[in-house]
Amino acid sequence: MTRFSLSRTAAITAFALAPALVSAQEKDSFKLAWSIYVGWMPWGYIEDSGIMDKWADKYGIDVEIVQINDYIESINQYTAGAFDGVSATNMDTLSIPSGGGVDTTALIVGDYSNGNDAVILKGEGGLADLAGKPVHLVELSVSHYLLARGLDSVGLSESDLDGVINTSDADMIAAYATDDVQAVVTWNPLVSAIMEEPGANMLFDSSDIPGEIIDLMVVNTETLAANPAFGKAVTGAWYEAMAIMSSDTPEGIAAREAMAAASGTDLAGYDAQLASTEMFYDPAAAVAFASGAELPETMVNVTEFLFDKGILGEGAPSADFVGVAYPDGSTTGDAGNVKFRFDTTYMQMAADGAL
Repeated sequence: MTRFSLSRTAAITAFALAPALVSAQEKDSFKLAWSIYVGWMPWGYIEDSGIMDKWADKYGIDVEIVQINDYIESINQYTAGAFDGVSATNMDTLSIPSGGGVDTTALIVGDYSNGNDAVILKGEGGLADLAGKPVHLVELSVSHYLLARGLDSVGLSESDLDGVINTSDADMIAAYATDDVQAVVTWNPLVSAIMEEPGANMLFDSSDIPGEIIDLMVVNTETLAANPAFGKAVTGAWYEAMAIMSSDTPEGIAAREAMAAASGTDLAGYDAQLASTEMFYDPAAAVAFASGAELPETMVNVTEFLFDKGILGEGAPSADFVGVAYPDGSTTGDAGNVKFRFDTTYMQMAADGAL
């Protein structure tokens, strides 16, 4: 399952495509984009099962959910205005649409990685033993962020390594098998495959930074404000799917089997990936997470990482360039340039049974 993050080329493309913001109008037809990853597989199921159509019909609108094979391309297309929403991580939302000037709202906080992403060393040692070694990963991705957080936990930085080697996820397993590769950072199912190799030593994973790699459905803020029926229909459909897939009923098992098949694995493989994903099946849990005191701290960490790598926004003068707003009205970053918003309005409606 691929979940690329930002490349410099993708960032430049997104910024170039970002349209000038204009007041959104009421409309009755909407499009969402999603790409394959364990926490986003429900979107395909919601479309294929007719759940989305049911909820859209309830509110007198049409919502089409489209799978895009290239994750970054899906975010670029959303940023350019081709979609009203897209599945994305908190990091990529901040760096691409929000950093590019497109005001974006996290409509649904779906999950956070809780072990799906990992730093792996060949042989004995700990994080401190990465000093002087090259580390292979998808550069400027959530893997890169995970490495930075791991190194920081032992007082090291990227400059203490013998370089970060940009390696495609498609090549990661083959690279790990070579003698030259000493350490990798990647995500599931690649983590599971690599950990089956003799001597593979997991040093740090996303469960060590719980709640920091967050998977979202984000939407255009002005479109949402002008079309609350859109927010209600999408949120209602999502939590109906959550209730189904989290059950061990025949319907729940069939739903997860469909998601597994669509992602190229079987039910056991998909359930194993869900086990290292903190899914917010209950909307109240998602509301609590989005309203928690830890989220602003997480977003500051992410912002500083992006600024350090030069990908927070084109010409960003500081790590405070983009403002991020939270459900209690507080902000981090530039309160005069808020382009990323965590809004619990619709998740709370789901929790209250008001959709």
